[in-house]
Amino acid sequence: MTLFRPLAPLGLALALLLPVVPAAAQNGPLRIEITEGVIEPLPFAVPDFVAENGAASQLAQDIARVIASDLAGTGLFREIPASAHISRVTSFDAPVAYADWKAINAQALLTGAVSASGDRVVVKFRLYDVFSDQPLGEGLQFAGSAAGWRRMAHKVADVAYSRITGEGGYFDSRVVFVSETGPKNARAKRLAVMDYDGANVQYLTDSSSIVLAPRFSPQGDRILYTSYSSGFPRIYLMDVGSLSSRGLAEQPGTMTFAPRFAPDGRTVAFSLEQGGNTDIYTLDTASGTRRQLTNSPSIETAPSFSPDGRQIVFESDRSGGQQLYIMSAGGGEPRRISNGAGRYGTPVWSPRGDLIAFTKQHQGRFHIGVMRTDGSEERLLTASFLDEGPTWAPNGRVLMFTREGAGAGGQPALYSVDISGRNLKRVPLSVAASDPAWSPLLP
Repeated sequence: MTLFRPLAPLGLALALLLPVVPAAAQNGPLRIEITEGVIEPLPFAVPDFVAENGAASQLAQDIARVIASDLAGTGLFREIPASAHISRVTSFDAPVAYADWKAINAQALLTGAVSASGDRVVVKFRLYDVFSDQPLGEGLQFAGSAAGWRRMAHKVADVAYSRITGEGGYFDSRVVFVSETGPKNARAKRLAVMDYDGANVQYLTDSSSIVLAPRFSPQGDRILYTSYSSGFPRIYLMDVGSLSSRGLAEQPGTMTFAPRFAPDGRTVAFSLEQGGNTDIYTLDTASGTRRQLTNSPSIETAPSFSPDGRQIVFESDRSGGQQLYIMSAGGGEPRRISNGAGRYGTPVWSPRGDLIAFTKQHQGRFHIGVMRTDGSEERLLTASFLDEGPTWAPNGRVLMFTREGAGAGGQPALYSVDISGRNLKRVPLSVAASDPAWSPLLP
């Protein structure tokens, strides 16, 4: 289980993950073990940031709105609207009128200021615990280009989220996905990337060939994906900066698919089909050295490394049905971890190392679920006509996945859900989308 050390009293108001168990016997500051359960979201206020010059006027408002949206979007926080504010923040260095914020039940207050000169923007901010009448840590600032103002807002929100919850943030991250257009029988698919919240969509490939299953490298600078440009599935590696791609693991008479990076960013695990049999291999992307990890008449696919790189979880039908297995990253005899009724697939190891997310099909419904790495404590987070392909946020708290509706007109869309099963919501995109893969936090 994960231990957090939230700053009281703020931490006591959060809706975090498991029954709250005070560790009264421990010495030192209060520590709270968080697993399940629901408490009211923490009320917070983010007044419009102060514009320190005329060029920053609109940016000051926009940045504050993105920060507030990031925090409220987690389901752990509830924004107090500006119409309820008693105090007006007109100077970044003015004393905080704590009594005014207490009167409207704000437990956290985030203030800031923005200055702009040419293409350079500077954002300053401070976070306050209203009921303790004190700041939470030191004030900080971020600087960058005007075009990157949303990233600066996400960075501020990440700091605020981390200081209040004790967890890592995930707002300053991107998601690569497959953008889909056209009817189901003639669907065009191309790679695209967006901010975690659906903003700033950019296309990485054209629609000349079908692409599937993109995956970020641990550094976020490269993307693995499967393409049908040759008529058969083949793995490609794209450099995000130049958008140049090259084929990997090419071998005549085979099909390669379902690639995923190891934590070292150099090794790739993937599936290779040859002669009607599918096994899992690894490939050193620098040397081209390939190694076969499984050798079974069954279908072995969807490998995912543990965060320490020592193990791989994958799906296989070796037991007669689609189930999840774990083996050493060097191969060897796997052990089955899924034991419930139904079919399991697309396993993904949490960045924290404590959970494995998966897709489950049972009694005509699809689910996104999580389980411990030994297969225990299975929990289904969603249920739908078709939910599949989970991907983890960098902090291991949120999952994003594909959901498709019933009927011929059903279009795939991206959804996210907290690992408690709460806060299910659709990612706002104007295009049909599938196969999401979250990046690490951006540098």
